[in-house]
Amino acid sequence: MRFLDELNVSGKRILMRVDYNVPLKGGNIVDDNRIKQSLPTLKLALDNGASLVICSHLGRPKGAPAPEFSLKPVAVRLAELLGREVRMAPDCIGPEVQAMAEALKPGEILLLENLRFHPGETKNDPDFSRELAKLGEVYVNDAFGASHRAHASVVGVTEFIKDCCGGLLLKKEWQYLGEALEDPARPFVAIIGGAKVSSKLGILKALLEEVDSMIVGGAMANTFRKAQGFEVGTSLVEDDLLEEAMAIMVEAREKGVKFYLPVDFILGTDPKGGIASGVRTYQDIPADEMILDTGPASHTLFAEVIKNAGTVIWNGPLGAFENPAFAQGTINLCRVLGAVSGMTILGGGDTNVIVEQMGMADKFSFISTGGGSFLEFLEGKELPAFTALENKS
Repeated sequence: MRFLDELNVSGKRILMRVDYNVPLKGGNIVDDNRIKQSLPTLKLALDNGASLVICSHLGRPKGAPAPEFSLKPVAVRLAELLGREVRMAPDCIGPEVQAMAEALKPGEILLLENLRFHPGETKNDPDFSRELAKLGEVYVNDAFGASHRAHASVVGVTEFIKDCCGGLLLKKEWQYLGEALEDPARPFVAIIGGAKVSSKLGILKALLEEVDSMIVGGAMANTFRKAQGFEVGTSLVEDDLLEEAMAIMVEAREKGVKFYLPVDFILGTDPKGGIASGVRTYQDIPADEMILDTGPASHTLFAEVIKNAGTVIWNGPLGAFENPAFAQGTINLCRVLGAVSGMTILGGGDTNVIVEQMGMADKFSFISTGGGSFLEFLEGKELPAFTALENKS
């Protein structure tokens, strides 16, 4: 795969796919981290005399224009961060947009409107891809978070532009995540949290082939504890995956992977409740209460497993962290990980939010911008956008 720092783009018009799928509230950007992550690639292109046509999706507008999913707030914030004008296109394809793109001079920027206002984006439609390709002479993909989707802006468009490459953020993801699995410093520890085992089966099985220790937390752990025969009260659990959970624990034992689950939990009756109802061990969960966070003994256990790790990969919270009453397990984990001297790699939307909220982004070796892409890459799956770029190299 080629990357932007290997190409001469002076005087060229670049069509750049970024991931500006940022959270909005009342039309205001809540977290601009994804915009900031793209700045090194944008600045490299601009400093080397290129003009930029930037494209992204935002939310799920279902193939039709929806004002609440407009990228206009992103154009305003991007202009502030770059300290230069960012023009906003009325659409992402069409004669008017093409004329705006062709009028760009070196150093100028045009942000296209939401790609998903057109059904052709998610369908990887060749006609939509061809229209998008008319806007650039060079194509750069810097949207790792969208690279696991076979969409027009990351796959189809490469068929219609000769020079295609990855951006600096994509390169960083490629190097860090590839290195983590190729030759990790040991002990190698994986921490997998979140709500559902069903969404993490692939990564759990793949990492059992690589790691020395695995910690499973969040509501996922409920399914594993129930598979062991323990009651979990009214907690979220996937009863159809009890056998699968047990099989994973058996496989871990057979492979010599140390497998850890929470040993105590913070309980409540509702994830949105204002206070916790107490702490119980995993053998003693009342029938009318719900597991909503890991407890203090679990924190001590996990800290011991993590402290001397050579490599740690973390994806997913350990509790209902959106509610401060059930965020302590995840906060504690974040602090312990921040003190690890080995390589620490984090990924997934919720995980990234936690780290940003705590102001600890600089405490980790690498924070992936991908959610699904992060998991699929670590699973060893071929990402469609990577394949498209490799085919152009």
